[in-house]
Amino acid sequence: MSQTITNTDFSFPGQQEVYKGKVREVYFLENDLLVVVATDRLSAFDVVLPKGIPYKGQILNQIASRMIQATADIVPNWIEAVPDPNVTVGVRCEPFKVEMVIRGYLAGHAAREYAKGKRTLCGVEMPDGMRENDRFPEPLITPATKAEKGDHDEDISRDAILERGLISESDYTLMESYTRKLFQRGTEIAAEKGLILVDTKYEFGRAPDGRIMLIDEIHTPDSSRYFYSEGYQERQNKGLPQKQLSKEFVRQWLISKGFQGLEGQKLPEMTDAYVASVSERYIELYEHILGEPFRRADISDIQNRIGENVAQYLQNRI
Repeated sequence: MSQTITNTDFSFPGQQEVYKGKVREVYFLENDLLVVVATDRLSAFDVVLPKGIPYKGQILNQIASRMIQATADIVPNWIEAVPDPNVTVGVRCEPFKVEMVIRGYLAGHAAREYAKGKRTLCGVEMPDGMRENDRFPEPLITPATKAEKGDHDEDISRDAILERGLISESDYTLMESYTRKLFQRGTEIAAEKGLILVDTKYEFGRAPDGRIMLIDEIHTPDSSRYFYSEGYQERQNKGLPQKQLSKEFVRQWLISKGFQGLEGQKLPEMTDAYVASVSERYIELYEHILGEPFRRADISDIQNRIGENVAQYLQNRI
């Protein structure tokens, strides 16, 4: 199995602290600078799976940086540079404690809730008579509170966000506007590549200068769900599952093995063959979303590669 990066322990100049999330490791440097390393860890149902996926970090980092730059005219973002295939450097923002989830289709979590008979999600009404993977009349914004490490994200309504003082009404209104515009742009980019952007999430933070900025990743297979446009309607008409490019295939594999992240459930074994197949699916998504061949970075000594590239960038930045 190819070498993967599942944990880092760098010491960069001016480093103050390190935060290790489910997938990314964030190095906080002086002068409000962040070095974000996209690892090859894979999480599903808010659980980090036991094996890394070759090239996954590179894929997520490169898709996210390209997509964020492609939306820079809509909303300011945190990115300054991408000095390594797995690394993005940018400005440190104070994250809002809410993720802005937007759904164009009845899929994933929304479909599972709908199947239970629920017709309201995060205070937003879902029409009766829908089938899984049907398109909503208008995209729905269904926010979620950002989980602390080890906890599950939770659905929350706009009213509850304001009542709890998580975000001011003026900031929430602006974030909601950004979310709809970003989703529209993402939908257009996907359509050009023969894909449907089904649902996704955006995260925002307060920059040192007071502006609201787009942070984290966008339009990647970890944060978004895609269907193939070709054959979509035919599959819906026949009641067939949609052909999709997203992390949902990992969730479905876990569900088929009796795991949904619930207490007492045991993670299934991830064979080398399965890990390789997941890597190929991520590469497939990269090539479809960006419309170009994926170029595998040298991963023979990935830790040193990242360390040297970031150190060189920081030195040249001074």
